Amino acid sequence: MSIDAYRWLMTAPQEPMVKRDFLATPGDGEVVVEIAGCGVCHTDLGYYYDGVRTNQPLPLALGHEISGHVVATGAGAEAWKGKAVIVPAVLPCGECDLCKRGLTTICRAQKMPGNDIQGGFASHIVVPSRGLCPVDEQRLAKAGLELWQVSVVADALTTPYQAVQRAGVTPGSLAVVIGAGGVGGYCVQVANAFGAKVLAIDVDDRKLEAIARYGAAKTLNSRGLDAKQVKQAVQAFAKEHGLRPTEWFIFECSGTSAGQQSAWNLLVHGATLSVVGFTMDKVEVRLSNLMAFDARAIGNWGCPPEQYPAALELVLDGKVQVAPFVEAHPLSDINPIFAAVHRHEIRARVVLQPR
Repeated sequence: MSIDAYRWLMTAPQEPMVKRDFLATPGDGEVVVEIAGCGVCHTDLGYYYDGVRTNQPLPLALGHEISGHVVATGAGAEAWKGKAVIVPAVLPCGECDLCKRGLTTICRAQKMPGNDIQGGFASHIVVPSRGLCPVDEQRLAKAGLELWQVSVVADALTTPYQAVQRAGVTPGSLAVVIGAGGVGGYCVQVANAFGAKVLAIDVDDRKLEAIARYGAAKTLNSRGLDAKQVKQAVQAFAKEHGLRPTEWFIFECSGTSAGQQSAWNLLVHGATLSVVGFTMDKVEVRLSNLMAFDARAIGNWGCPPEQYPAALELVLDGKVQVAPFVEAHPLSDINPIFAAVHRHEIRARVVLQPR
């Protein structure tokens, strides 16, 4: 079954995206998802404004934070017909040696919408059915949410969820989140849900004020502070709350060189540094600090699809809030919206809706 559909294509960096019709046709093991919403991520801006190359040549529809309803299925995927779903931002193949050993985030055959395959800034998307996250719409409604709002679970929430889970955060831990907006805001909430005391650091008072009501035990504006002063502030926070002066969990979510440098400077004995944000900029660090502190640094690429239901559960249980941090805009406004987000004129996570 083919469905008349359209997508907004990026043809070149910083050139206006153009609307093009296509036939959405599922192959074996694939589904067609009618999109309820697709979030605009920092990664999308990197492709569009900063020259980050996509794996699939242009023209390409960007967008990888997708929720919607399955409206057509290929052979072997019939059970998904009519279901509400979240499409994982990274879809592993499930068949290779890496996948079979549980290393799905580094699957070499993985497909990322808006990078490896056509993305979610469209009316419909064709994706493998493997790994889709079902959404219970009755529970969603009970939580006061609509399907478009949980599109951001696909990256903004699940990526920090994996980082927190992977780092080993436990109740009574000290978590420092650098970058309190977007992914960082959800990282604060997830770390708090895991039982950590969270200190959120940013240079934007509005972001800090927003997250102070949703999981941050304390906020710190680091603008004008040197590395020593920031570390002293974290030490004081630990002492105030009776937390260990060692084994801090540090999450770099700002995606800036300054944030990465600040995160590195916070290493203490037994610390875990999780890199969640992305930047093309470089930082200079002394790697021997990892040895001297017996610390570790972990990169975080996406989230295994099997962890999506647990991350979504935090939203449905009210432990992580998405509604205060997202706002809807028509997909037809994609070009001015990209420009506004790039200029930091919109504070919330934008979700583009085809209808």
